[in-house]
Amino acid sequence: MASLLLPIIYLAFISLGLPDALLGAAWPTMYPQLGAQVSWAGGVSMIISACTILSALASDRLNERLGTGRVTAISVATTAAALLGFSFCHAFWQLCLWAIPYGLGAGSVDAALNNYVALHYKSRHMSWLHCMWGVGASIGPYIMGYALSNKQGWSMGYRYISIFQIGLTAILIISLPLWKQFHKKEHVGQSASGSGNTLPVLTLKQIFQIPGAREILFAFFCYSAVEQTSSLWASSYLVLHLGYSSEKAAGFASLFFIGITVGRGISGFITFKLNDSQMIHLGEGIILLGVLAMLLPLGKTVALAGLILIGLGCAPIYPSII
Repeated sequence: MASLLLPIIYLAFISLGLPDALLGAAWPTMYPQLGAQVSWAGGVSMIISACTILSALASDRLNERLGTGRVTAISVATTAAALLGFSFCHAFWQLCLWAIPYGLGAGSVDAALNNYVALHYKSRHMSWLHCMWGVGASIGPYIMGYALSNKQGWSMGYRYISIFQIGLTAILIISLPLWKQFHKKEHVGQSASGSGNTLPVLTLKQIFQIPGAREILFAFFCYSAVEQTSSLWASSYLVLHLGYSSEKAAGFASLFFIGITVGRGISGFITFKLNDSQMIHLGEGIILLGVLAMLLPLGKTVALAGLILIGLGCAPIYPSII
């Protein structure tokens, strides 16, 4: 059953990544039409992040009560509805409203799947599965760029991704018996061995008492700041600072995610030689090179290469932290 579930999990990780870069890719086109200012994208992103945090904190108890399969299906359906709502927005406040279910859905499925993979697979599998997230995040800006280039507008870009998410929700619902059978088999194995391997649900206080938990949370905060800044503002930076058109910038914004995707594919093999701490340090060094390439006045080509380098540097950090 585990082997049958794996393709479903891969598909779910692709789905996780698809909408993540849409706001950043489309924002140079969106904000004039919505009567917003350039900086207001940060407000939408913060609402999504806040709701993601809330749902992620509740994810452990939801998994215990509903199971990973149901949590994943419900979360993807919630995200699909939010993306469809985004596509019908005509004012900035409407974006903020739909950002709430978007964040709630994204946080639950992200935490549920990461928890599941961390418990059942080795570090290299985590890298390869997060590579699938990068595939989705790389495709998203191209879909948005396609919609913009064909004069369909940013709303159709969101609608295309929503349709994909609706299809994935149907697949996840059909696959629910696989999750149940696998969990039953797992519990039978634990009972037969007498190991009693069921993990307790920890409170926040208990989590903070784990040695190193505070430090790794702070490190993850710093990593997330780099990733979110790159994904949200890359397209606007290319338009406003380097002079690219909105259509080209939406496509070029995917270079960051292409870097993550390629990097995580390679990272899965590098983990045979390096441990998680070494992978994190390697990623930090590559990010520094990418940031310098973006900041120094070395031309458009070097700036685009910097986006790829930042993505390559981010690649091993998230999976290794998890």
